[in-house]
Amino acid sequence: MGKRTMLTTSTRGLLEDSFPYRLFQMAKRLGTWNPADIDFSQDKKDWKTLNTEQKVDILRLISQFQAGEEAVTLDLLPLMMAIAKEGRLEEEMFLTTFLYEEAKHTEFFRLTLNAIGEKGDLSHFHTETYQEIFYEILPTTMSRLVTDQSPEAIAAASVVYNMFVEGVLAETGYYSFYTALETAGIMPGLLEGVGHLKKDESRHISYGTFLLQRLICEHPHLFDFVAAKMGELTPLAIRLNQEGTLGKEVSSFGGNPEDIMNFTLKQLSVRMEILARAKGKKIEEIYRFSDSEMGVL
Repeated sequence: MGKRTMLTTSTRGLLEDSFPYRLFQMAKRLGTWNPADIDFSQDKKDWKTLNTEQKVDILRLISQFQAGEEAVTLDLLPLMMAIAKEGRLEEEMFLTTFLYEEAKHTEFFRLTLNAIGEKGDLSHFHTETYQEIFYEILPTTMSRLVTDQSPEAIAAASVVYNMFVEGVLAETGYYSFYTALETAGIMPGLLEGVGHLKKDESRHISYGTFLLQRLICEHPHLFDFVAAKMGELTPLAIRLNQEGTLGKEVSSFGGNPEDIMNFTLKQLSVRMEILARAKGKKIEEIYRFSDSEMGVL
């Protein structure tokens, strides 16, 4: 191990205008909500008015989010370690808030389930495709970083975690919650928390976008690698949607399941369009992308 250099006492200091450092500042200002402060009293009342099919649909969403947030909380550490080993201080500073927020998301969905009185085993909602993603692909891809910090390994981790799990699956889940509950005017506590999650996750996705753009800028061949990885994951997103709708023409809340599928496909397309912006850019430009260019809410 080489001699350590302390960046903050050198002439370098902190890269205060860099995108990761700006994300860190935003997280400190905006990521301070407390799941325990959310009022679920109306949610308890609304839950009792739902029919069995509606309860099943909402429980499927919550259970998949609950397990998903637990998974991403557990699986983020190897990426933090890989970034720390590279000495990318501002990125690691942001990632400390990233992990904190994932832990809060895990807490939020458990509090929601407790509030509506659903304390049984919900793992039967974890379909074959869901398990392939969250029980196999995500932990395997992330744990690889413990022994392999190559650009390819880091890129694969960010694609799976940031672009796919957060940028496609979670975004589709938020859309599903709003489509069902906001339209019906019910369960305000759940929707309040989902709103906070969506803002937190926009920072997480934006960091993943930055990370992949940085890697593509430094190693141009990685764009094709990233595109291929997203291509491998796309059928899983489609299958997960199909398993959720079970061939229904109309959802239990009156929505069109095709709208959910179209949203998913749009997210897949948008992620690659944004990453393509890194082509031909200088690394200094990547660090100075604006918040809006990275999609931060």
